[in-house]
Amino acid sequence: MLGPNLKKILRTVEALADLGPELTADRDFRQTAHAMLAAAMEAAGAREGVLFSFGERPSQLTSLGAQGFALMPEPAFIPLLPRQVQLLAASSGAILLNSSTTDAYLSSSGNVAPELFKCICALRVRGKLVGLIALGRRPGEAAYDEDALEAFEMIANYVALAIQNHSLRQTIEKRVSENVRLLASLHGFYDNALEAFATAIDVKHVNVHGHSLRVGRYAQAIGEALEMEPGEVAPLRSAGYLHDIGMVAIDKGLFAKPAPLNTDESLAMREHTIIGHQIVSQVQFPWPQVPEIVRWHHERADGSGYPDGLHGDEIPRAVRIIALADTFDAMTTERPYRARMSIGAALQELIRLTPEKYDPSALQALLIQIRRDAVGTNRLPILEPDLVNLSPVDIDQLAATLQHRTTRGRTYVT
Repeated sequence: MLGPNLKKILRTVEALADLGPELTADRDFRQTAHAMLAAAMEAAGAREGVLFSFGERPSQLTSLGAQGFALMPEPAFIPLLPRQVQLLAASSGAILLNSSTTDAYLSSSGNVAPELFKCICALRVRGKLVGLIALGRRPGEAAYDEDALEAFEMIANYVALAIQNHSLRQTIEKRVSENVRLLASLHGFYDNALEAFATAIDVKHVNVHGHSLRVGRYAQAIGEALEMEPGEVAPLRSAGYLHDIGMVAIDKGLFAKPAPLNTDESLAMREHTIIGHQIVSQVQFPWPQVPEIVRWHHERADGSGYPDGLHGDEIPRAVRIIALADTFDAMTTERPYRARMSIGAALQELIRLTPEKYDPSALQALLIQIRRDAVGTNRLPILEPDLVNLSPVDIDQLAATLQHRTTRGRTYVT
């Protein structure tokens, strides 16, 4: 026959076994707190109890759950004096309270009377106070015996770890949230600064107002239509703003020339990709892709581009997107040596040059965004309203033509 001590130990082990799933359950922590408190009260044979967490600023105990008390504020809180914090953090095991010891551990300046509590156990992790369990009366006003206190202490050790983990998770979540807000602010700062810089490049050196801003906007739209992650779209937009930064070192007279450039002038103009790469490589951007995009935005899939004559998959996807966005804007804006093309004519020409020179997926994504503009469903239209001169049916036909060229007219049966 089992002795009373062994029975108590078994009940405590059972309580710990039941508490395990409660501690790891994916639910609101207050539900877990109530389950932990119930386990501690069961172990100690208490009919009243409160589980507190401890916060340092200000030094205060705040209830996570209470059971059995007729009147208990929600939440209950007990401010602690520095000496009380030190005493609780240094305590070991359960502490029986009486009229002469209560004030040593608990303050009466909160919204709950410490005299309600008959026994407390500080919840500590590596000597640091993280919370407290306070127990009231037992059935029949029985005193807390040694067995009850031992069982209570055993449960309290597990509860302390759970409270600490919850506190750490809250701290991490808060810091992550703060970092996300900071990052969003930082990205906003970068966007504003780079937009201003792109405007300066275009106005002062390229004489094509808004070109870099539009390339950034088109590239962002293409990336979003391709369902790229926000962290992949941000460098596209920024690289679009900066792709022509090397133009600052090119003779301004070349931009205003009303005729095609000769061989020497073309070679000089091509230098802007290398100069731009040298400039942005000196800057610590949040996005490491920016320098290669600036260098390679004139590369083409068939190897006819510059400055390095890359072929096909040697050209990163982000570069291929910027290359398409840059070409599309160049085609659809006025230049000193030619009139601008209509949107439809530009798209037809791009389709003719795909996939030999341009990325089919990127061009299909551009068509998706232009179609959204045409039907008015784009949250942020990429084209000025007066430039959208294509119907959805026209764009669907262009998309079908692109698909036909990409697959060389092959059909597949599944």
